[in-house]
Amino acid sequence: MNPVTNESASGAPAWGAVAAMTLGVFGLVTAEFLPASLLTPIAADLGISEGTAGQAVTTTAMFGFAASLLISAAARGADRRHMMMIFSVLLVISNLMVAFAQGVSMLLAGRVLLGVALGGFWAMSTAVTMRLVPPALVPRALSIVMSGVSAATVFAAPVGSYLGEIIGWRGVFLLASLLGGVSLVAQWRSLPSMRPAGIARLRTLGEVFLRPGIGIGMLAVLLVFGGHFIFFTYLRAYLETSGGFSIEMIAIVLLGFGIANFFGTFLAGRMAQLNLRLTLVIVPLSMGTLALVMVAFGGNPLTDIVSVVLWGMIFGGVPVAWSSWIARTVPDEAESAGGLFVATIQLAIGLGAGLGGIVFDAAGGTGTLFASGVVLLFSALTIMLGVRTRAASPAAA
Repeated sequence: MNPVTNESASGAPAWGAVAAMTLGVFGLVTAEFLPASLLTPIAADLGISEGTAGQAVTTTAMFGFAASLLISAAARGADRRHMMMIFSVLLVISNLMVAFAQGVSMLLAGRVLLGVALGGFWAMSTAVTMRLVPPALVPRALSIVMSGVSAATVFAAPVGSYLGEIIGWRGVFLLASLLGGVSLVAQWRSLPSMRPAGIARLRTLGEVFLRPGIGIGMLAVLLVFGGHFIFFTYLRAYLETSGGFSIEMIAIVLLGFGIANFFGTFLAGRMAQLNLRLTLVIVPLSMGTLALVMVAFGGNPLTDIVSVVLWGMIFGGVPVAWSSWIARTVPDEAESAGGLFVATIQLAIGLGAGLGGIVFDAAGGTGTLFASGVVLLFSALTIMLGVRTRAASPAAA
């Protein structure tokens, strides 16, 4: 792989451009997870089941999966500034299509566009950010961009749920399109022109995947994220149907999830430094156990609240631990491994939301909890038996 050219290696860091990238992340991730907090009103308005409405998340994830693998090669000659702006345009159009959807077809079509924008943005965001600041400031710049994910996690679910009751779910998506417009303007004003620094190849992804231990690691990623989204996509529907929560209480619970997730990210960073392998195992093991505890207590409100908040805190460790795993096991091809990681996450979200929808329609929220717990416990077993935390050298393949 050719190294990424740093546009600011000898100049001042472009912090305004970094902020624009962060805003782009915030807008995309917020839009991705809004359906989870608005599932019930979307389903009621369009005359479909919650499980069918949940496929809006599945559709986005599946097209995000494809885009994350293909976009760099497909747009190998394009100015990266233009590509970031195109992704923001797609974000705006997607949210407008969803806001004005009169049936499930237009809803899913809008989510397809979001999937392309999301997968493409994530596939290029690290390389673009590395070209905006001098090498010594790259870690700080990347942490700022990633803070957009944490902010969206805190913001999307509770605020989307609360505003949905005030202005309706369509109004929430109109606001999301406005956020995308602000991101587009910020990128237009601050991002420099950036020609591709190297030639993207699909073959490199395959070579990295075939290294010893990487395939089983990606399987574990698929199981962990998939197990989480089997339940999280239908969390609001579960709290309403099984727990009898009011919309105001659901907003508070989701806010607790988001805040706990934010702090869990920092806690997991310290745990991963002390013992990465133990962290990788404990996280899905704890989440799976919480799911089965919620099933055992059968919709007890106090148990649900405590479990959801704890779940949020523990899940905050998932991206941190697995990003650390990538840096440690594939240090020479971290970007290619990161592309595989993003693609696997999107596939996991799609499969998890899809399976969760089928289970929810058949067995309700308790069924999704049980399925989620089983998948998460199986992921912990997979990690214990097969995942390595040392470098996977191409010579060892």
